[in-house]
Amino acid sequence: MREPAKPDEKFMRLAVREARKNLKTMDGGPFGACVVKGGRVLAVARNTVLKRDATCHAEVNAIRLASRKIKNFDLSGCVIYSTNEPCPMCFGAIHWARIGAIIYGTGIKDAAKIGFNELNIPDKKMSSLGKAGVRIIPGFLLEECRALLKEWDRLENKKLY
Repeated sequence: MREPAKPDEKFMRLAVREARKNLKTMDGGPFGACVVKGGRVLAVARNTVLKRDATCHAEVNAIRLASRKIKNFDLSGCVIYSTNEPCPMCFGAIHWARIGAIIYGTGIKDAAKIGFNELNIPDKKMSSLGKAGVRIIPGFLLEECRALLKEWDRLENKKLY
């Protein structure tokens, strides 16, 4: 698995920019993801749960797009950037897609604090229990990701799920 020596801000900023679209469209919460392989962006996606599909979290949407692009479920050698720590469903999808690393900004507790119905099971615990072997880098561009949650939380027309 080829991973970057260190996380790259430009990929997280793509995820943040994509998530910010939901501040206007209200297709889902303020969450974005970007799948990268060898320094090349395979997919950028945002949460679209409010379009009537509870599985359309940003990470799952990005995995679906990346898999379609390379015509394979196996995303070995990829890294996923996520504005928020992946939930258990998304962590499972990352594991099954064989993505080698997760780089995220805010944590599950941050999303729960603003009202999202989160399962408080940290990625590091899931990785350990499941022997997933996924490299996890938390708190990347933390302030930019926190700002995104704060912007969303101030919206009067936001929808919790």
